[in-house]
Amino acid sequence: MEEKKIVVKVDADLEDLVPDYLENRDKDIKSISESLEKGDFENVRIIGHSMKGSGGGYGFDRISEIGKTIEDSAKEKNLNEIKKGVEQLSHYLQNVEVVYEE
Repeated sequence: MEEKKIVVKVDADLEDLVPDYLENRDKDIKSISESLEKGDFENVRIIGHSMKGSGGGYGFDRISEIGKTIEDSAKEKNLNEIKKGVEQLSHYLQNVEVVYEE
């Protein structure tokens, strides 16, 4: 069964920025995994906080929600919840389809 695309409408003015923004979230997944291997929950918290703050500005409210979950879970050193957040982010990035609007 094919995954249903997650359609996100984004202001056309952001068209030049969005591909890099989403690519950087992919890099965040790798950074979070590396930080968890080192037990660096503070870095995970910072990445989550950054995602929480930036997602909505680009039209990706879900990224902000996931970022908040990752940030809060890192504060509590809750490995399972962090991993769940990373899985949600990965799924979102694989299935998001951006539609630019004037």
